[in-house]
Amino acid sequence: MVFGTFDVLHPGHLDFFKQAKKFGDYLIIVVARDKTVKKIKGKLPTLDEKQRLAVIRKQGIADKVILGHLKDPYFFVKKEKPDVICLGYDQISFTAGLSRKFSKIKIIRLKSYKPEIYKSSKLK
Repeated sequence: MVFGTFDVLHPGHLDFFKQAKKFGDYLIIVVARDKTVKKIKGKLPTLDEKQRLAVIRKQGIADKVILGHLKDPYFFVKKEKPDVICLGYDQISFTAGLSRKFSKIKIIRLKSYKPEIYKSSKLK
């Protein structure tokens, strides 16, 4: 399972998905809701949540692509019960204490892919 905004999908995101896929046989991508992005980043994403969801689904890399829960950031972790959660190299939102809250889930921080080029904030 992976989480993110994935606003303006780029090669860094695709590499992130490919890396995550290596840690299991079923990949679930949870796309952040617009309200959550606004709360965390202070602004709305370029593409709305339905557009971002559709773009990721179109890639065909994930087995399941879903919108995050509006109230509980861990709702889908509890519901889907993944064996592994992969985090981006710079991902900080909702990650503190993740391994404590879900001690049976392996938490893996993935490597960056050309962050000097493929970081969403740099591409906007």
